[in-house]
Parts: sequence; C-alpha cells; structure tokens
Amino acid sequence: MNYTQNNKIAQVSKSTMIIGVDIGSEYHFARAFDWRGVELTRKVFRFSNTLDGYHLFDEWAVDWQTRSGKADIIVGCEPTGHYWFTFGRYVQEHGMKLVLVNPYHVKQSKELDDNSPRKTDQKDPKTIAMLVKDGRYIIPYMPEGIYAEVRSAVTTRDQIIKELNTACNRIQRWLKIHFPEYLGEYKAFDSVSGLLVLEAAPLPEDVIKLGVEGVNRLWREKKLRGVGKKRAETLVTAAHDSIGLPGGECTRMELRVLLEDYKTKQNQLKTVTELLEKTVMQVPNVEKLLAIKGVGLITVAGFIAEVGDIQRFTSPKQIQKLAGLSLKENSSGKHKGRTTISKRGRKRLRRILFQVV
Repeated sequence: MNYTQNNKIAQVSKSTMIIGVDIGSEYHFARAFDWRGVELTRKVFRFSNTLDGYHLFDEWAVDWQTRSGKADIIVGCEPTGHYWFTFGRYVQEHGMKLVLVNPYHVKQSKELDDNSPRKTDQKDPKTIAMLVKDGRYIIPYMPEGIYAEVRSAVTTRDQIIKELNTACNRIQRWLKIHFPEYLGEYKAFDSVSGLLVLEAAPLPEDVIKLGVEGVNRLWREKKLRGVGKKRAETLVTAAHDSIGLPGGECTRMELRVLLEDYKTKQNQLKTVTELLEKTVMQVPNVEKLLAIKGVGLITVAGFIAEVGDIQRFTSPKQIQKLAGLSLKENSSGKHKGRTTISKRGRKRLRRILFQVV
C-alpha cells in the first residue's frame, strides 16, 4: 500500500464525503464536509457508543451522502484510547473508509479556523476532517484472525509480567522491613525451600519457635534436596539476630496475601506462555523467523504482535518507520545537526528489535 502524501490527497476527490468524528467514551460527534472543506451538514451529529448509535450514524451518513451526491465516504477520527476500536470495525464493515489523524496534529491545527485554543466536541470534528482533506492521516491496521490472537496473548503476557514484578517488589519490601536477614540467606526470595519457610513461619520469631528440627522437617516432607540441618541452623541463627520489626497476625496475613498473589501470577504466566507458543506456530512462515540465530519464540511472538502480517509491507523501510527507527536530521544552512532516530512509532517493537540485536 502506498502511504505517500500525494497518494493520500488523491484519494479525496470531488465524489468524496469526508466525515470527521470526535471519539468519546460514551458519545461521539460527527460533521460532514466535501473535498474542498465546505460543510454539508447543518449541525453536529451526536451518537452513542453502542450498536444503536452506530446504526443511527450509518443512516445519517448515507442520508447526507445521497443528498450531496457523493460516491464514497471517508471517516476520520483520532485514535483515542480504546474507544475507537468497535466504531472503527463497524465503519469498515459498512463500506466506509476509516482513517486516523494524529492527536498532536489536531492540537496544533485547531486554532487555524477561529484563532482560539478552545476545544469542544463541536470544533474537533471539523479540525479532524480538514486534516483528512489535506491528506494528513494514516490508514489503520486492525489485525484479524491469528494475528489478532497473537497480539491479544502478548499483551496479556506483558501485563502479567508487569504485575508479577510488582508482586515481587512488594514481597521483598515486606522482608526488608520484618525479616531482612532472609534476603541475606537466599539470593532469590522465591526459592522452593525459602517459600516453604515463609509460608509456615513468616516472622523471625516464628522461625525461632519452629526451630532447626521444624524447619528441616518442612523440607523433608517435600523431599527437597540440597538443604538440611546445616542450612536450617543458619536460618534459625539469622532469625535470632534479626533486626526486623515485630508483627502480629495482620503482618503475617499481609505476607500470605502477597505470596498467594505471586503464585497466582506465576501460574497465569505459565498458562499464557504455553498458549502463546502454540498460537504463534500457526502463523504462516514463522519458522523462517525462528531460524534466525539468537531469536526465540517469545521474541518472534512480540514482533508479530506489533507488526501483524508482514506481507502487507512493500519495503523494509516501512517496518523501520513503524518502529520509530527512521532517521531524522536537524540541519539548517551551514549547520549540520546530529542525526538520530525519530522514535515516532511503536516503542515495544523498537524494544524487541534492540533486544534481538
């Protein structure tokens, strides 16, 4: 697909009706214009973010298309959060062309008409439509099928990892307050033998009460190897010399809740990762990406989630721009500024490519 400025402008002709839509969480606002920027509608059309509202919008758009004698409709909107997803899908399924404008461009150009920084639901649809008229828009890519599934799984996995890191930090905070010596005995707080002790005896006084025999018994019941009485003695001694703050039942409950949350996130991560690995293998030609030395399945999944169907691109430079890795130059006259990457693109894709390199 050609994304040049001339090509975008050429798609707006005399037979085109441009509809600018200001996206909201509950209600959207629309205005219609011709290819020269002359408004066709008499007033702003307000419709709800529901199926009934979408049907009303479709009837309104078709009615004004018939009145003005236009052959096709281009609907432009800002990618406001997640509120435009369902509306965008509806528009595409009903034969209208959907395009997106950069919110920053809307903000910078909203004073051209009235020389006022005022922002309203009535003003924004016109600003959006004028940007579309001038070809200052992008054509959105909404993944379907297996590509949508991979993106959903990767997004879920990233969120779980973020929450898992938060749970780990909270547990380590609790330990540094109430049992800092534990972190000196274990390089990783989530070792199997260490978690057994924390679940049975969270506070230092609990470890002392349990004693060497009690700690060792916990490990023997689970048939753990590599730990025994000598290790138990070290842990009990550390508990005797602990400088941690004392606590009661509420303090013990706090750690139990944190450990339960941590284990839940661990199980969720395992489940999502297993499903993701099976889903990614269904993507066409995925074996070619996996054949690259140093590239693992999770990395490939992240790349596919961000890029989608790679066959939709006609040049590697398009993927480079999508990742924000295209070069920008700051020069004027004799001054030659430093050339850097633009960073105008998907930061997660940029991170994935950096990690691969």
